[in-house]
Amino acid sequence: MKVHIDSERCQGHGRCYDLAPGLFGEDDEGYGTVLGDGVVSRDSEHDARLAGSNCPERAIAVLEEHRT
Repeated sequence: MKVHIDSERCQGHGRCYDLAPGLFGEDDEGYGTVLGDGVVSRDSEHDARLAGSNCPERAIAVLEEHRT
């Protein structure tokens, strides 16, 4: 699983980094950013989905990757 923030849609509400601080941070202007390369560990998958579903602008994409 991987997360991505569409910077064109993000309005800086901060729900992503409040709900999943291990996955998201904020830039100098308060807009959400993905920490690291966006790869989500199995332990953080719930947090990624929670942050994605709570973004008012739906700026967070939670991308399911097939594991082999």
